[in-house]
Amino acid sequence: MKLKSLLTLFALSLLSSLAFAQGQDFSKVEMKATKVAGNIYMLEGSGGNIGVSVGPDGILIVDDQFAPLADKIKAALKQLGEGKLKFVINTHWHGDHTGSNVVFGADSTIIAHDNVRKRLNSTNTVAGQTTQPAPKVALPIITFGESLSVHFNGEEIKAIHYPNGHTDGDGVIYFTGANVVHMGDDFVTYGFPFVDLASGGSVEGMTKNIGNVIAKLPADVKIIPGHGPLSTLDDLKKFHQMLVETSDIVRKQMQAGKSLDEIKAAGLPAKYDALGKGFINTPIWIETIFKSLSKSAGK
Repeated sequence: MKLKSLLTLFALSLLSSLAFAQGQDFSKVEMKATKVAGNIYMLEGSGGNIGVSVGPDGILIVDDQFAPLADKIKAALKQLGEGKLKFVINTHWHGDHTGSNVVFGADSTIIAHDNVRKRLNSTNTVAGQTTQPAPKVALPIITFGESLSVHFNGEEIKAIHYPNGHTDGDGVIYFTGANVVHMGDDFVTYGFPFVDLASGGSVEGMTKNIGNVIAKLPADVKIIPGHGPLSTLDDLKKFHQMLVETSDIVRKQMQAGKSLDEIKAAGLPAKYDALGKGFINTPIWIETIFKSLSKSAGK
């Protein structure tokens, strides 16, 4: 399959518009709840993982998947606690993490980085796929630049902006009392990550940001990835090391004057073969690194 076709397939899966999502069969999707620590849970369905805080103040969630899943998300939340859903924090703007904003925004307060609101409120094109502006009800009404804290259910839930990683609006969410962190799509377990260069993302930025996050986390932290099972600090360190090593491989070949086609032909070490079996295969990942490094170098 050609690279453009693979990118298009990935974009359709990752950035489904509401109309496209309605064409999918969400009837078979089941919401799986996993207790993470204290009063924090992780919900898995279709789309990005949802972090949940349940307690005497009500319910707060991090990300909300696709709009057609809103009723299933509501049912799953009710199983965790009878409180009202009061806050939704978006880790970034992509539709598989913000789709249900259009439903939950009517009765809850949506919070996100400044750039998340800007992108949701505008037309965006990623890998040839265009998303239209979201309706007003789906937009964050509280935004932040560097950080924001919600004091809720007995702990400080802190959102910190890490610039130009997966996108230009990434927020990493810390449940400080429960020792849990939601990484959004700055950390995924499905293989090589999607770095949205068109939305201000950067491989170098993602690498730097994850390194900064790792330096602040205790060894026993529980990590909710943007996609994939509950993870550990060691898992995040392995992901970070992959970013460092694969970027260095491509960078050195670029410095040696190799073309993108030549670097793709050389490939990556065999130990990374398994990571290239998802949406982002090895040629796509090499091209992402190449374009990211070229952009930062002003080429």
